[in-house]
Amino acid sequence: MTDGRTSFDYIVIGGGSAGCLMANRLSADPKNRVLLLEAGKPDTYHWIHIPVGYLYCIGNPRADWMYKTQAAKGLNGRSLLYPRGKTLGGCSSINGMIYMRGQARDYDKWAELSGDDAWNWENSLSDFKAHEDHYKLDDGSDPATGDNSRFSDMHGHGGEWRIEKQRLRWDVLDSFADAAAEAGIEKTDDFNSGDNAGVGYFDVNQRSGWRWNTSKAFLRPAKSRENLTIWTEAQVEKLTLDKDADGQLHCTGAKVHRAGKPVSVSAVKEVVLSAGAVNSPQILQLSGIGPSALLKKHGIEVVKDAPQVGENLQDHLQIRAVYKVKGTKTLNTLANSLVGKAKIGLEYVMKRSGPMSMSPSQLGAFTRSSPDRTHANLQYHVQPLSLEAFGDDLHDFPAMTVSVCNLNPTSRGHVRIASGDFRDAPDISPNYLDTDEDRKVAAQSLRQVREIMAQPALKAYEPEEYKPGIQYQTDEELAKLAGDIASTIFHPVGTVKMGREDDNTAVLDPHLRLKGVNGLRVVDASVMPEITSGNTNSPTIMIAEKAAGWILAGQ
Repeated sequence: MTDGRTSFDYIVIGGGSAGCLMANRLSADPKNRVLLLEAGKPDTYHWIHIPVGYLYCIGNPRADWMYKTQAAKGLNGRSLLYPRGKTLGGCSSINGMIYMRGQARDYDKWAELSGDDAWNWENSLSDFKAHEDHYKLDDGSDPATGDNSRFSDMHGHGGEWRIEKQRLRWDVLDSFADAAAEAGIEKTDDFNSGDNAGVGYFDVNQRSGWRWNTSKAFLRPAKSRENLTIWTEAQVEKLTLDKDADGQLHCTGAKVHRAGKPVSVSAVKEVVLSAGAVNSPQILQLSGIGPSALLKKHGIEVVKDAPQVGENLQDHLQIRAVYKVKGTKTLNTLANSLVGKAKIGLEYVMKRSGPMSMSPSQLGAFTRSSPDRTHANLQYHVQPLSLEAFGDDLHDFPAMTVSVCNLNPTSRGHVRIASGDFRDAPDISPNYLDTDEDRKVAAQSLRQVREIMAQPALKAYEPEEYKPGIQYQTDEELAKLAGDIASTIFHPVGTVKMGREDDNTAVLDPHLRLKGVNGLRVVDASVMPEITSGNTNSPTIMIAEKAAGWILAGQ
């Protein structure tokens, strides 16, 4: 297919985690002419593919939209960097590579909120498994027991989305896992069975020590299809909306800026908006679908007054506690010398292992913030390193970071256009720590970190609290300190939420069709009515798997 064609059966906007799968599935039938639009460049930047390269992709316009949040009261007036992938593969090209589904209760709640059992855990599990290629099933058995039945019930093999063990371990992390067990958090070998409570090493989306993004997984095998066209550096200005013969709004395509020139493209069947929790509501608002007062303020004609477009923003805020340690190696000590850096580089070149193969967080834990909780509502990301802030140099002393986040925040924010120009960044306001409940959980989580660090398993390292500081003890002090040291863990969701037909707060119906507009579906993390209890990348891919099935079945 030539680039000159502008009419297609399906147009997928956004070549990220959801969009790459959508392009693959929709183009699998050679009768379907599919266009995939990506505002960023191809994923040819070498740092995308080396796992530790996230350090050079986040905050780099080659792969990141370079967004920032508005100053937040809960963060004591601070604004945060808000990385979003701007390249083929989207956030899967710059994220932490952690494979995490969340909890069964997340999906059962989605089914309740949407009124559709297709979203429950059992049905969503089949969509997760449909594209999985899990290492525990590589030889047909679990290496530990020789029995694969437990894993085959929960995981898939032979799909596009590769899941592997991490290729390094750290003594100090093993000891933290022992300490967590001493504090009552049982060890686990699988966070993805529906109940992720426990402590263990994260599984990652890698293949043989290389990052495995959705571009490699889903676009690479589909690129040779004559019915699939991929345009990169093609940013959508707005959707084109007309009225059917019966007066119903219909999305017929999009206006796109490609190589600095405007191009109009049309879709015979559907437009699929997969631009993410920030860009999908932005594109809808720029197209005249959104809160009428906001649109009028920026000189945009109101095509459909949809007050909830851009609202309901949820994200995981991680509180980064730092502890100095003694008598053990951490990345601080290894990477702060030329010899150490040379050894790290050589190990990766020779074995594809070691620190260059590692995800930002290696060890994880899920547990309850207090005994009255019925499920794990905290997630730990534990790292054998420390720094003042993301992007800064490592500290010159051996240390570890114990980051903990509230999995079920009650604070809600928004994404709203800041002007009528599609090139301008939107107003992103997550409103972190905006509720008493979230501040309470923040204080509880910091106390729990201290409890784990005081266990016998870590005594040999003589851990010393560097941040936030042992002098801070009251709930008020800890909540305020959380605002000083916390940062986003890059999981924005919920800004174009789906729900029941009669739910006025839901923008989409249960099959992700935009209410009141034919021919338009939203398929990405923005559709989540509530955030999942863990990292959000793989749930987003599952959403795309489910939606692709509906589209192809005419549902």
